[in-house]
Amino acid sequence: MNRLARASSPYLQQHADNPVDWYPWGEEALERAHAEGKPILLSIGYSACHWCHVMAHESFENPETARVMNDRYVNIKVDREERPDLDRIYQNAFMLLTRRNGGWPLTMILTPDQIPFFAGTYFPAQARQGLPAFIDVLNRVADFLEENPGDIAAQNASLQEAMARMYAPEGGSIPGPDVLDRARAELDRNFDSRYAGFGAAPKFPHPATLEWLAWHSARHHDERAEEMLDQTLEAMARGGICDQIGGGFCRYSTDDRWMIPHFEKMLYDNGPLLGLYARQAARGDPRSRRVVEQTVGWLLREMTDPTGAFYSSLDADSEGEEGRFYVWDPTQVQSLLEPKEWQLASRVWGLDAPSNFEGRWHLYETKEPSAVADTLGVSSEKADELLQSAREKLLAARDARARPHRDEKILTSWNALMVSGLIRAGEALQQPQWLDHAEAAMRAVQRLLWREGRLYASFREGADTPMPRAYLDDHALLLTASLDLLRVRWSLEWLEWAQTLAEVLLRDFRDARDGGFFYTAADHEKLIQRPKVYADDAMASGNGVAAQALLQLGYLLVEPRYLQAAEAALANGGATMADAPLGHMSLLQALDLHLHPPPMVILRGPDVATAAWQRAITERQPQAWVYALPAAGKGLPQALAGKCGHPTASDRVVAYLCRGTTCSPPEYSLHALLEVL
Repeated sequence: MNRLARASSPYLQQHADNPVDWYPWGEEALERAHAEGKPILLSIGYSACHWCHVMAHESFENPETARVMNDRYVNIKVDREERPDLDRIYQNAFMLLTRRNGGWPLTMILTPDQIPFFAGTYFPAQARQGLPAFIDVLNRVADFLEENPGDIAAQNASLQEAMARMYAPEGGSIPGPDVLDRARAELDRNFDSRYAGFGAAPKFPHPATLEWLAWHSARHHDERAEEMLDQTLEAMARGGICDQIGGGFCRYSTDDRWMIPHFEKMLYDNGPLLGLYARQAARGDPRSRRVVEQTVGWLLREMTDPTGAFYSSLDADSEGEEGRFYVWDPTQVQSLLEPKEWQLASRVWGLDAPSNFEGRWHLYETKEPSAVADTLGVSSEKADELLQSAREKLLAARDARARPHRDEKILTSWNALMVSGLIRAGEALQQPQWLDHAEAAMRAVQRLLWREGRLYASFREGADTPMPRAYLDDHALLLTASLDLLRVRWSLEWLEWAQTLAEVLLRDFRDARDGGFFYTAADHEKLIQRPKVYADDAMASGNGVAAQALLQLGYLLVEPRYLQAAEAALANGGATMADAPLGHMSLLQALDLHLHPPPMVILRGPDVATAAWQRAITERQPQAWVYALPAAGKGLPQALAGKCGHPTASDRVVAYLCRGTTCSPPEYSLHALLEVL
């Protein structure tokens, strides 16, 4: 066993018995590279990554390849989920060096000073399909470094200059509303009118884009934005990217039709998607309600730690094959179902058609269930019952299979995303037990990952290596989740927690000179760059999320420092947002909040009555910020107490309506308040 045997990351532990002399990222490895003058072979991946497993089996478990790696390199293995700072830096370096997007496994070769001079992703053991053999790459690159140190030094200097420009935008002024119109027009041009979604395969959910469409359609009464959102969510719900049997979404679709996914399931996608489908379900869409209920079922059944927090991911592979856990054979399915169930399910899920995944069947809705029901002379209600019964039987049979590996890390940012998603779902569908799970997860994150006034990014039970420091995304997403929790379960505890997170954001991450927030804290380990990132990737950008949350908390608490920090981020990121609107959807939403703050309503009164008012207000104005405070609650921050005063009687509700920094007189009539909204 090598040095990775005691790592906190399950991904690193998967490589603990490799013959490669792996190091985790840290001083020991970096000092050895300096002392011996050896280049660093940096390999970044994650435990659910299919091609990471392939490269491990082909190369890292091969003694001959390991010998070359050990003789000529200092080898460092990184879990991108624990160290997104390193992944972000070296993915961007890959893009600059190769002029194309990277991925995982990421294979970088660095000088002892950590500066990359060669970039790749997956390399096969033997040359094929235009890719060189990995062992040949290792020898050629090491030889080139030894023979051409001057060329490498010049390239490294140029790369550092390019990365410094990337991470230090010049900024300027806050863009006007025209950038919102351009984003909407570009999305329309990129929309796949046949299969929904944006662009061509591979297709990713991109929750930040879908969130913006939901926001923009409601805020600006944009019917086309709503159409694109509705069609995409429906296509994904019908597709194989959605687990039709067990619930939850896979990371992306390999085809245009959302039919065959890359089978890994990640927590970070499922949290935002849960909230989006809950929005559709609350509007009366039965398919979306099923998706929500199935996703919550999957979360509680397969992804919940005994502490109440949520695990990170499920592998794409089981028994050495991608997707093996999820695919079916028609004869097997028919043997598990009653004849009426089989007649319906086989037609709906494509089991009566040719196989669609390596000679087997991955289930997706090939036909509308109601249309199949009509053909069979079955009512829609009966069809729903038969399909649900079929799902339950297939789920029971599938649970007996060898399961994909589960990464049991507790990641702060991903848990925050799921807490927010559960809250939105529980609120929209009036499921208080889902709010209970969200609150339990928040408490677990506090208990496990907040220590001595410092937040950490990742925890795993039994690990004896230091936990990684939390990043901008962790703080910003956890602040957002805290505000969501405040909306549905007001307490001074959650208000103080939100304030604490906001203060850490300003103290440790804010760029006081140019505006915006760095990805790493001021006292973080020194790396070749300190990133400042405005663009979204698989998750919404920390700057966009932080700006949204600080605007909301700033208006709630009448705290100008929070508002100013959000505005400075919008100004510093304004030029990049204007140049590429589609890459900055979370920042665009923050811009809209800044340009036109939504109404904020603070309710005080008896719990049952304020809850009824809150539901009525959010139905009328879904984007309003609505907080229900107890009638006689004490201990409010001074500015908030001054803004919402006290009700004149304990048995009725009083509402305080503010828009931005302007507040209206107290309102005691729900009807009158709704008219104003």
